Amino acid sequence: MICPNCNFDNVPGSEFCRNCHTDLTQLDRPTAQDRVERSLMEETVGSLRPRAAVTLPTTATVGEAIQKMLACDIGAVLIVTDDDRLLGIFSERDLLTKVVDAPNHATKLLPQFMTPNPEAVRESDTLAFVLHKMDSGGYRHLPVLKNGRPVGMISVRDMLRHITQLCKDR
Repeated sequence: MICPNCNFDNVPGSEFCRNCHTDLTQLDRPTAQDRVERSLMEETVGSLRPRAAVTLPTTATVGEAIQKMLACDIGAVLIVTDDDRLLGIFSERDLLTKVVDAPNHATKLLPQFMTPNPEAVRESDTLAFVLHKMDSGGYRHLPVLKNGRPVGMISVRDMLRHITQLCKDR
C-alpha cells in the first residue's frame, strides 16, 4: 500500500505508514463498484423492513412451534424469556437434525431442541455485515434485536429479494 503522503511502499493492510506515520486506514476500505455493492455497504437491515419477530415462550412445545411456523409460513421462531429477551431460535434445521428421531417430540418443550444464544443483528447493521454473518455461520435466519429484544427476523430470502430487485431496476 503506497502512502499518499510520502510514497513509501507499506505492507498491504498497514494502518499507518512506516515512514511518515500517516493514517492509511481509509485507503484500505472497499469502494462500491455498482448499485448492488453500494446497497450492501450503505443500506441497513432497517431499510429492508424485516418481518416482525414471531416469538414463543420457553413453555411452548415443539408441536406448537411447528404449527406456528406453518401458520405464519416461516422457517424459524424465536424463543424468549418472560421479559421478552432472546433465549434461542428454533428453525427447520433444528427440527430435522434434533427433533425428528425424538419419541413424542410434539409434546417436548422447545428449549430442549432450540439453538441457544443465536447470532443476531441490529436494525443499524449494514446488509454486507448481515450477508457475511449468514454466509460465515451458515444461517438462513437472523433475529433483529433492539435493546436486546427481538423486533424482527431477516432471512436469506429477504436478502435475495433485495438484491434481485436492485438488478431488475437497472
